Amino acid sequence: MDIAFCYESVLPERGGCEMYIASLACRLAQDGHTLHLYASRWDDTKLPKGMVFHNVAVSNWPRSLRPWRFGSAVLGALKGAKHDATIGFDKTWGLDILYPQGGLYAASADQNILKEPTEGRRNFMRMVKKFDLAHQSFLAIERKQYLGQRGSLVIAISEMVRGHFQKYYGIRGEDLRVVRIATNPDRFSEQDRPLRRHQVRERYGIRPEEVVALFCGMNYRLKGLIPLLHAVALLPKNQPFRLLAIGSPNTREVRAVARSLGIEDRVVFAGYCSDMRDGYFAADMFVHPTFYDPCSHVVPEAMSCGLPVITTRYNGASELMSPPREGYLIEDPHRHHELAAAMAQFFDPAKRQACGQAGRKAGGQWTFEHHYRQMLDVFCEAKERRHAA
Repeated sequence: MDIAFCYESVLPERGGCEMYIASLACRLAQDGHTLHLYASRWDDTKLPKGMVFHNVAVSNWPRSLRPWRFGSAVLGALKGAKHDATIGFDKTWGLDILYPQGGLYAASADQNILKEPTEGRRNFMRMVKKFDLAHQSFLAIERKQYLGQRGSLVIAISEMVRGHFQKYYGIRGEDLRVVRIATNPDRFSEQDRPLRRHQVRERYGIRPEEVVALFCGMNYRLKGLIPLLHAVALLPKNQPFRLLAIGSPNTREVRAVARSLGIEDRVVFAGYCSDMRDGYFAADMFVHPTFYDPCSHVVPEAMSCGLPVITTRYNGASELMSPPREGYLIEDPHRHHELAAAMAQFFDPAKRQACGQAGRKAGGQWTFEHHYRQMLDVFCEAKERRHAA
């Protein structure tokens, strides 16, 4: 097949969608497919040899209009091209396949408000959003994507996101496909676990007998770190325990919360981690009390590393779990006692081991090769639709 990827920036070292595009393109190239990339910048050393690059130049100013310019420029660049399938990942429209890996912006914006602890604060934030020009611009782009020219195949990263497409934009079932994210279990070789565990714990002054809960997220408020700190404050004081928080280096707000709760000595704010094996291997459980995640990569990664998982119903990755077999599902991150009770269950080594083994088994059942095969089916369907039209 002749497949065109459309994404403004493909610099795989930045991770996320850009790394995913490179991984998928390299796997398609192995099967001999012809590949094109329509983008403004890219790193061709990380992309398959033979990929054809099309420079889509757009102005940076004003920044708020850049996504609109790129989406329109891509459609112009594609005119006359005879690709079998075109795929866009963010802020593009009118393509054969739309694959928003970050889920729907409209759903994310609504869920973001839930991180506020009171209804008064939530109503205030809703009012602020009405006058936020960037927010309104993102909503307008999304309406153009999904309410404008119909006919695109839309990929949802989880059943939760599928439901959001239907709720917010009325996307028909025949135009929706669920293709879950995948992790590579081989990335987390157990060979160096003991050494990494020892080195990381020693670096942060974590004693061998302490049970470590790992939190990971760049957006601390959205990913539920503040409710998690409140839950830590409810844990028994005589239990050797430490929370290892990995993510943004900007920790001023969360440190202040920990200080006000009197738990500074029970939390390590480690900031950015370049190799997540350090975090996974140093920990005994993984806690991700997020207010919104379409399908977080860190959950299947933690499961593949043999960690019991605690997350929320707002995380599409929770669909990979069968609680309480691999861990626990929290209804609302603001339920601090419920979150604390779930963590306390894993103070029992036998419970941790049983859930960790179940998680490792579940995490290994869905690999990138499974994901690739489903994506290939979507490309084939898009090709058939295009030729039928």
